[in-house]
Amino acid sequence: MNETRKIKMVIKSKPTLEGAGVHLRRAFGFGKTSTFDPFLLLDDFRGDSPDMYEKGFPWHPHRGIETITYVLAGTVEHSDSLGNKGVIGPGDIQWMTAGSGIMHQEMPFSNPEGRMYGFQLWANLPRVLKMSAPRYQDITSSQVPVASPQPGVELRVICGDVAGVHGPAKNVAIQPEYIDLSLAPGVEYFHPTVRGHTAFAYVFEGEAEFSCETDPYSYEVEGSNYFDTERGPWLGNHSLVVFDDGNRVQIKAGDKGVRMLFISGKPLGEPVAWYGPIVMNTEEELRTTFRDLQNGTFIK
Repeated sequence: MNETRKIKMVIKSKPTLEGAGVHLRRAFGFGKTSTFDPFLLLDDFRGDSPDMYEKGFPWHPHRGIETITYVLAGTVEHSDSLGNKGVIGPGDIQWMTAGSGIMHQEMPFSNPEGRMYGFQLWANLPRVLKMSAPRYQDITSSQVPVASPQPGVELRVICGDVAGVHGPAKNVAIQPEYIDLSLAPGVEYFHPTVRGHTAFAYVFEGEAEFSCETDPYSYEVEGSNYFDTERGPWLGNHSLVVFDDGNRVQIKAGDKGVRMLFISGKPLGEPVAWYGPIVMNTEEELRTTFRDLQNGTFIK
């Protein structure tokens, strides 16, 4: 039996500064982790001029998490303490499993129009993998398959299995689905989800209505008054939509279509001890990490 997920909350991503002075918008992060478990943070770093992002993210540590960087325009050059170097461009993804620890930097560069567009998602690692060996999955745009389960629906499947299409990101403990989802104007689509998994959408082009039977005044709204009494609860750019449980999500595109990230994953249900780019299970593990940084024993 189909059960359409209702909306739990809507959040407007908030301007913030990160790295050495990068202007971005944070959809969620550094707050209540239970709401988004197993995910920790989602940053929207779309910028239309180099002064918004050119200072980048110089050398910094990560332990206990995975960082997923998805570029839409411009490029990101990355390098790390293990000697890895590379560049990801439009449509490319870097899925980095920090595991026991890695030092890295990410430096963004514009396209000819001065734009640098992308997103970074942080996913938690379960306790048993916190101290696993670091690894990368570098995925080029050409490796990302596209599913079209019905006319007017296009799904770039980065991770997960959708409509018989399998995403290239593999062997991720939280069983995530990461999709760049586009609907043509006016199209209605029911996207299947795994019951019990956390699921959310982040709209970045056009607008959509979600879970159309949901009373728009029955759920939490953070950031602004979204609702037009004549048009209903249409959600556009910078809107994060978090869903209750169920086995599908209803999406109806507006008159200009819509494009969004759709992300879901299996909650870990584990304690979280978090300081900056280090995410462990206990405060003692955090203290151990910072002793490792001070003593030069962080890289295992």
